[in-house]
Amino acid sequence: MIRLIKRYGSRKLYDTEESRYVALDELAGWIRNGQQIKVIDNKTSDDVTAQTLTQIISEEGRKGTSLLPNELLHDLIRAGEKAVSNGVEQLQHRMDRLVQASMDRIGPVRRAREEMGLLRERLEELEVSLAAFEGERQESTPKSNDK
Repeated sequence: MIRLIKRYGSRKLYDTEESRYVALDELAGWIRNGQQIKVIDNKTSDDVTAQTLTQIISEEGRKGTSLLPNELLHDLIRAGEKAVSNGVEQLQHRMDRLVQASMDRIGPVRRAREEMGLLRERLEELEVSLAAFEGERQESTPKSNDK
Protein backbone atom coordinates (compact mmCIF):
# COMPACT_ATOMS: atom_id res chain seq x y z
CA MET A 1 0.00 0.00 0.00
CA ILE A 2 1.18 3.50 -0.78
CA ARG A 3 1.76 5.73 2.22
CA LEU A 4 0.29 9.22 1.75
CA ILE A 5 2.40 12.15 2.89
CA LYS A 6 1.18 15.75 2.79
CA ARG A 7 3.65 18.55 2.27
CA TYR A 8 2.77 21.89 3.77
CA GLY A 9 3.92 25.34 2.67
CA SER A 10 6.54 25.34 5.42
CA ARG A 11 8.00 22.23 3.74
CA LYS A 12 6.90 20.15 6.69
CA LEU A 13 5.92 16.60 5.80
CA TYR A 14 2.88 15.05 7.47
CA ASP A 15 2.33 11.29 7.52
CA THR A 16 -1.42 10.73 7.22
CA GLU A 17 -1.14 7.12 8.38
CA GLU A 18 0.44 7.91 11.76
CA SER A 19 -0.95 11.47 12.00
CA ARG A 20 2.40 13.09 12.70
CA TYR A 21 5.14 15.13 11.08
CA VAL A 22 8.11 13.23 9.63
CA ALA A 23 11.58 14.10 8.39
CA LEU A 24 13.18 13.31 5.05
CA ASP A 25 15.48 10.78 6.80
CA GLU A 26 12.45 8.89 8.01
CA LEU A 27 10.93 8.80 4.53
CA ALA A 28 14.25 7.51 3.18
CA GLY A 29 14.23 4.73 5.78
CA TRP A 30 10.69 3.70 4.86
CA ILE A 31 11.60 3.61 1.18
CA ARG A 32 14.70 1.48 1.89
CA ASN A 33 12.41 -0.95 3.73
CA GLY A 34 10.18 -1.28 0.65
CA GLN A 35 7.47 1.26 1.50
CA GLN A 36 5.98 3.20 -1.44
CA ILE A 37 5.16 6.83 -0.72
CA LYS A 38 3.12 9.49 -2.43
CA VAL A 39 3.66 13.11 -1.46
CA ILE A 40 1.01 15.69 -2.28
CA ASP A 41 1.07 19.42 -1.74
CA ASN A 42 -1.59 20.16 0.86
CA LYS A 43 -2.56 23.50 -0.68
CA THR A 44 -2.69 22.59 -4.39
CA SER A 45 -3.10 18.77 -4.19
CA ASP A 46 -0.28 18.49 -6.76
CA ASP A 47 1.77 15.31 -6.70
CA VAL A 48 5.23 16.35 -5.48
CA THR A 49 6.61 12.85 -4.93
CA ALA A 50 9.37 13.19 -7.55
CA GLN A 51 10.58 16.47 -6.04
CA THR A 52 10.59 14.95 -2.54
CA LEU A 53 12.50 11.85 -3.67
CA THR A 54 15.02 14.08 -5.44
CA GLN A 55 15.35 16.12 -2.25
CA ILE A 56 16.05 12.93 -0.26
CA ILE A 57 18.80 11.93 -2.71
CA SER A 58 20.23 15.46 -2.60
CA GLU A 59 20.25 15.55 1.22
CA GLU A 60 21.98 12.18 1.39
CA GLY A 61 24.56 13.43 -1.11
CA ARG A 62 25.29 16.50 1.03
CA LYS A 63 25.71 14.35 4.12
CA GLY A 64 28.00 11.99 2.23
CA THR A 65 25.73 9.03 2.97
CA SER A 66 24.55 8.50 -0.60
CA LEU A 67 25.60 5.17 -2.03
CA LEU A 68 24.71 6.16 -5.58
CA PRO A 69 27.66 5.99 -7.97
CA ASN A 70 28.38 9.00 -10.16
CA GLU A 71 27.57 7.06 -13.34
CA LEU A 72 24.08 6.26 -12.05
CA LEU A 73 23.49 9.91 -11.15
CA HIS A 74 24.60 10.92 -14.66
CA ASP A 75 22.21 8.33 -16.12
CA LEU A 76 19.34 9.62 -13.96
CA ILE A 77 19.90 13.16 -15.20
CA ARG A 78 20.07 11.94 -18.81
CA ALA A 79 16.97 9.81 -18.33
CA GLY A 80 15.08 12.79 -16.94
CA GLU A 81 15.89 14.85 -20.02
CA LYS A 82 15.01 11.95 -22.30
CA ALA A 83 11.77 11.37 -20.42
CA VAL A 84 10.67 14.93 -21.16
CA SER A 85 11.64 14.77 -24.82
CA ASN A 86 10.10 11.30 -25.16
CA GLY A 87 6.92 12.56 -23.51
CA VAL A 88 6.69 15.44 -25.96
CA GLU A 89 7.34 13.08 -28.88
CA GLN A 90 4.68 10.67 -27.64
CA LEU A 91 2.19 13.50 -27.22
CA GLN A 92 2.94 14.76 -30.72
CA HIS A 93 2.58 11.24 -32.13
CA ARG A 94 -0.77 10.78 -30.36
CA MET A 95 -2.01 14.13 -31.67
CA ASP A 96 -0.95 13.16 -35.19
CA ARG A 97 -2.88 9.89 -34.87
CA LEU A 98 -5.94 11.74 -33.54
CA VAL A 99 -5.86 14.21 -36.43
CA GLN A 100 -5.39 11.40 -38.94
CA ALA A 101 -8.25 9.41 -37.41
CA SER A 102 -10.45 12.51 -37.60
CA MET A 103 -9.50 13.05 -41.22
CA ASP A 104 -10.20 9.39 -41.98
CA ARG A 105 -13.69 9.84 -40.55
CA ILE A 106 -14.27 13.11 -42.39
CA GLY A 107 -13.00 11.84 -45.76
CA PRO A 108 -15.72 9.21 -46.27
CA VAL A 109 -18.40 11.64 -45.12
CA ARG A 110 -17.18 14.26 -47.60
CA ARG A 111 -17.09 11.68 -50.40
CA ALA A 112 -20.58 10.45 -49.49
CA ARG A 113 -21.91 14.03 -49.62
CA GLU A 114 -20.28 14.58 -53.00
CA GLU A 115 -21.78 11.35 -54.31
CA MET A 116 -25.21 12.31 -52.93
CA GLY A 117 -24.95 15.65 -54.74
CA LEU A 118 -24.11 13.89 -57.98
CA LEU A 119 -26.99 11.46 -57.47
CA ARG A 120 -29.40 14.38 -56.88
CA GLU A 121 -28.25 16.05 -60.09
CA ARG A 122 -28.63 12.79 -62.03
CA LEU A 123 -32.09 12.21 -60.48
CA GLU A 124 -33.19 15.69 -61.54
CA GLU A 125 -31.92 15.02 -65.09
CA LEU A 126 -33.83 11.73 -65.14
CA GLU A 127 -37.02 13.42 -63.91
CA VAL A 128 -36.73 16.06 -66.63
CA SER A 129 -36.14 13.33 -69.24
CA LEU A 130 -39.06 11.29 -67.93
CA ALA A 131 -41.36 14.32 -67.98
CA ALA A 132 -40.29 15.09 -71.56
CA PHE A 133 -40.82 11.48 -72.57
CA GLU A 134 -44.30 11.39 -71.02
CA GLY A 135 -45.15 14.67 -72.76
CA GLU A 136 -44.07 13.29 -76.14
CA ARG A 137 -46.00 10.08 -75.56
CA GLN A 138 -49.18 11.91 -74.70
CA GLU A 139 -48.87 14.06 -77.84
CA SER A 140 -48.37 11.05 -80.10
CA THR A 141 -51.26 9.04 -78.64
CA PRO A 142 -54.52 9.71 -80.54
CA LYS A 143 -57.26 11.04 -78.35
CA SER A 144 -60.67 9.28 -78.46
CA ASN A 145 -62.49 12.60 -78.97
CA ASP A 146 -60.58 13.29 -82.22
CA LYS A 147 -62.45 10.56 -84.14
